[in-house]
Amino acid sequence: MQNLRRIIRAGLINFKRSSTVSLAAVLVMTVMLCVFVGLIFLQAVLTYSLDQVKNQVDVTVYFDLDVPESQISNLKKTIDNLSGVATTVYVSAEETLANFKERHKDDYLTLQALEELGENPLGAQINIKANEVSQYEAIANFLEKETVLVKGEASIINKIDYHQNKQVIDRLSALIKNARNLGLLVIGIFVLISAIIVFNTIRLAIYIARDEVKVMRLVGASRRYISGPFIIEGIIYGFLATILTMVIFYPVSFWLGSRMTNFLGLDMYRYYLTNFFEIFLIILVASLVLTIFSSLFAILRYINK
Repeated sequence: MQNLRRIIRAGLINFKRSSTVSLAAVLVMTVMLCVFVGLIFLQAVLTYSLDQVKNQVDVTVYFDLDVPESQISNLKKTIDNLSGVATTVYVSAEETLANFKERHKDDYLTLQALEELGENPLGAQINIKANEVSQYEAIANFLEKETVLVKGEASIINKIDYHQNKQVIDRLSALIKNARNLGLLVIGIFVLISAIIVFNTIRLAIYIARDEVKVMRLVGASRRYISGPFIIEGIIYGFLATILTMVIFYPVSFWLGSRMTNFLGLDMYRYYLTNFFEIFLIILVASLVLTIFSSLFAILRYINK
């Protein structure tokens, strides 16, 4: 404990003594973390936008006009138990007709044609939403091949609109996959660049104290005792940069939330406040890992000489 206190005190002294380099290191770390938080915000906007698009995609099962509701109810229970199905919504023939009239309320000819028919030409339907976009094909194939879905020799299903929507679903699946891969690639490149910048910044701070390191080696100080103060110094860099980043993004997220919500689709200010501690923890851990390992690798060069 006494050695630990000495190491912490030495780290604080190093931080104060090389104030210019310390300030530069904190600012470099802050810029790095700001970009990192920006990527988090961008990923949140992308995820929200994709979720909105996914919510508009579903598979609708249309039934024949003479199918009893009991059979449709039995089928709905079967669909509910399918793997990958998130929700199912039953829409009766009357509700289907009412929805059709609402969608075509400005189309006088279509409404007039319905009145002349004198009966409801539309059957009941079930709207199915899957957990993942890629699962719609398996659900559609099940509905087309399952023998439980027949009434006598005739199928109770009139049509499944999966094939009409397949192109949109496939494009959405590809978009989600490419967006995730691109996000991982950008984060990987960013982490590599950040590690190089932080490493060089901390190495500069250690270079200034190289004579002190040589003296400590000559008097027989252990590697742990020599490297400890610089690791503490790196931890201080990371902690201060994390605090500064969170302070900077408070007004930034407020501005984005008040002016860009309609454009981005997501209230960034509310997102920032809701996920404040998660964002703080993520960037704190990221900054500490970078600074600790960068300090350790940088000091090893002088310890091993």
